[in-house]
Amino acid sequence: MKRLIFILMIIAAVSAAAPAKVDLVTLPTRDTVQLTIYNSADMTLVRESRALTLKEGKNSLQFSWANTLIDPTSLEMLPKASADKIDIAELTYPPRVQNLGLWNIQSGVKGQVPVEISYLTSGLSWRAFYMGTLTEDEKTMRLQGYVRVTNNSGEDYENAQTRLIVGQVHILDQIAELARRQYPYGRPGLLPIPQVANAPLADAAEPTFGLVRAEKAMKELKPKEIKKEGLSEYFLYTIEGTETIPTGWSKRLISFDVDSVPVVNLYKFEEERYGRGVIRFISFKNNKEHKLGDTPIPGGELKVYRGIDDKGHLSYTGQSSFKYIPVDEDVELNLGPAAGIVVEPMLMDFKTDSYRFDNKGNVSGWDEVRKFKIEVKNTRDIPAKVEIRRNFNTSYWTLEKSGDFGEFETVDAGAVKFTLILEPRSAKKFEYTLTTYHGVRQEDIARTAK
Repeated sequence: MKRLIFILMIIAAVSAAAPAKVDLVTLPTRDTVQLTIYNSADMTLVRESRALTLKEGKNSLQFSWANTLIDPTSLEMLPKASADKIDIAELTYPPRVQNLGLWNIQSGVKGQVPVEISYLTSGLSWRAFYMGTLTEDEKTMRLQGYVRVTNNSGEDYENAQTRLIVGQVHILDQIAELARRQYPYGRPGLLPIPQVANAPLADAAEPTFGLVRAEKAMKELKPKEIKKEGLSEYFLYTIEGTETIPTGWSKRLISFDVDSVPVVNLYKFEEERYGRGVIRFISFKNNKEHKLGDTPIPGGELKVYRGIDDKGHLSYTGQSSFKYIPVDEDVELNLGPAAGIVVEPMLMDFKTDSYRFDNKGNVSGWDEVRKFKIEVKNTRDIPAKVEIRRNFNTSYWTLEKSGDFGEFETVDAGAVKFTLILEPRSAKKFEYTLTTYHGVRQEDIARTAK
């Protein structure tokens, strides 16, 4: 442990007021440490287990959080054995002394006692990222999840179990601001601070909700309140194993590695949205059938590669960012332009027809007739599924199609979609005639539809 300091020596101002019979305790190194990182609030809950050597009677433990981002008002110590014989009386903050607290412990046993120390700190953050490796036929994908944890808290954490909170947490006070206070509850002198020797015991029946109360005189200053929001999106994500994360470092931790996840490759063409290029998409579902579904998947960035031979060589396919994926939900990822698929729509003919006139001889309605030819090419060495969406900017239209147009469906009142399956290194062509109705001709087509 690099920064967080537990020491035997008590400063003169404190020791002068303390009786000689009070034994000082030194805290040994951590046995375990667990980090629960709330990324949205720049807050981490730290839980440490240690074996504390106590003597019968009063024991004192000095604690310093200098050069860290620990919130001292959140400190708590709980005995994990002989709890009925050990009273963690209080954590006091000596006046006019910065970054220093004194734990007073009344023990009815002697020897080693396991304790848990918890506190909130700032400066730890995480982000998720993923690597997908498609097989040569692109029917399945190996999906590897990683988390990069960054530690700027001022404290080293050795062999830490890391847990991540996926969801929004709102706090009234920022942990970093509380950690940087000159004094935990404001500057000295605002309220009288009792002497250490006469410090009263905390009420054992009073709930603390994870926050240690300061001395009795300070209890009028209400600790910060933590509220959780967005509980439908709230999830605790645990990283397997432990890692040492020094302060000032970032470390990549693997969160999961799943082989042969079934995927669907799809190429989309829509001029209004993507221009004249074809965009590649890949989709899968976070469920058991797709060898996933144990937990939600935190949002992040996925880079996709394709295996090109049996020697493990890869070719880059594309990348996409996505949001949190709940269990049993589908995700469709945009991997960017696809050079291997070409869609060429061509306007072959245009005319106007079926004019209608009002009683003054002005044109009050007409039809516009457009004839299109669409050629689709697959230059890749594997089959391709291609969706072609055509938007008409009106809900008054009819369409006649011919050729190898594959599946056809009406998407909404003003659009249709053609879905084609192309064999490797093949091409298909189809045509359609679109008639759109304008002015009073819209009334005619509406009556015909009824």
